Amino acid sequence: METKTHWEQIYHTKATTQVSWYQLHPHLSLHYIQNTGIDRTGQVIDIGGGASTLVDHLLDAGFQHLTVLDISAAALEVAQQRLGLRAGSVTWLEADITQVALPHHKYDIWHDRAVFHFLTRPEDRQRYLNLVREAVKPGGYVIMATFADDGPERCSGLEVMRYNPERLHSEFGTDFELLDSAHEQHQTPFGTEQKFIYCYCRRELPKLYEDG
Repeated sequence: METKTHWEQIYHTKATTQVSWYQLHPHLSLHYIQNTGIDRTGQVIDIGGGASTLVDHLLDAGFQHLTVLDISAAALEVAQQRLGLRAGSVTWLEADITQVALPHHKYDIWHDRAVFHFLTRPEDRQRYLNLVREAVKPGGYVIMATFADDGPERCSGLEVMRYNPERLHSEFGTDFELLDSAHEQHQTPFGTEQKFIYCYCRRELPKLYEDG
C-alpha cells in the first residue's frame, strides 16, 4: 500500500485519541522547545504533527510562526477543526517528508516525534537528513523522538527502526551537537507501553560565525 494511502486510512478509521502515539500533553517535546530559548517569533516546524496537540500548546505559549507538516490530509483536518479560528495562524503542509521541498535555512526548531523511525530504507533516511540540513538554520535546533532500541518493532502495521540516543545522533553527523537525550515510557490510550528516546541537538554554526 502506498504510504499516503496507508496513513489516510489510519486517520479515517481510528479516532485521533485512539492511535498509539497520542499524547494529551507532550511534556518532553515542550520541555526541549522551551530549553532552546528561541524568541516566540522564531520559526518552528512539527514533522508528522498531523493531529498532535503540540501545536495547541505552542500557540498557548505565544509562538507566532508554526508549521505543521503531515502526509495525511485527514490528520491535518482534525487539528484544524480542533483549533477553530486559531488554525488560521498556522501554516499547514500536506506532504511526504521524503519528497517535499522546504525553504532554505528557515526554521529555528525542527521537531519530529514518531516519523523518522518509519524510514526503514537508507535512501529515505538520507533524503530526510538532507532536508534537515537544507531547512534548519545554522544554530537551530532538532528535537527528535523515535522508538527506543527496546521499543516496538512495528507500529500501525509497519516495520520501524529502533534507536538509542548515540545511534540516532550518529545519523545526523558531527555538524549537529547532541545537547541532551531522554527516555520516555509512553502509555498508549489502550493501556500498553511504548518506549521512546529523545535527542535534543543543535546545528553548529559555520566557523565563519563562530570566529566572527
